Amino acid sequence: MAKVAVDKQGAITIVAIDRFKEARNAVDPETAVLLRDAFLAFDADASQSVAILTGRGGTFCAGYDLKVAAGRNPDEASASALRNVEGPGPMGPTRHLLSKPVIAAVEGYAVAGGLELALWCDMRVASDSAKFGVFCRRWGVPLVDGGTVRLPRLIGHSRALDMILTGREVGAREAFDWGLANRLVPEGQALPEAIALAQQLARFPQTCMRSDRLSSYEQWALEVGPSLVNEARRGVPALQAEARSGAARFADGKGRGGSFGHI
Repeated sequence: MAKVAVDKQGAITIVAIDRFKEARNAVDPETAVLLRDAFLAFDADASQSVAILTGRGGTFCAGYDLKVAAGRNPDEASASALRNVEGPGPMGPTRHLLSKPVIAAVEGYAVAGGLELALWCDMRVASDSAKFGVFCRRWGVPLVDGGTVRLPRLIGHSRALDMILTGREVGAREAFDWGLANRLVPEGQALPEAIALAQQLARFPQTCMRSDRLSSYEQWALEVGPSLVNEARRGVPALQAEARSGAARFADGKGRGGSFGHI
């Protein structure tokens, strides 16, 4: 059976890790390639606007498959890791910045590399069952798929170090309070809520939303002045393609009073 399932619903692509029975959706090398290929295909598909990453069986992802790691020759594994520090991450898509948004739908455990996959997504919808954590701390396995970079940027350095150093479990409510989870829903509702959120994003003018999204990521590597220039440069295509028609719709009465309905 395929280790990754891909389903398209209109302009939304749903990518699901499907290794629950054998490995609690842990990612092995084949799964990593399938995940990377699925998201690169989504990014290249002009008919698709938003993707969702989830895991089947009530678990998001238990991280990298340590059974695979334990079976490798240590010297060969180290040499391979050194060769690939600038290549794709072992969890799949984590070193790629896509041009379109991805939403994580988290049920159960999103830990170690699974946490890093969730952090790679633009937003995270977590159910009451969600549990986040750097569980690889206890095994001496480092975060090499963005965990030490994205986690501090999302929740602040102090809280990130609390998770990184202790490896403790962070439940859904605490994750929501910290801003690690963007939406909190009852158990079993993470995917339906993520689909509803994706549908909302897909209805917006896409050129504008994507340019604003990319500017928000690119500014991390720039000083304030260049980041403002980059923001303006990114916004030009949207001004040319969408802003005038959007302003005209507003002038005709759409969206008055802050309503987003039927825009």
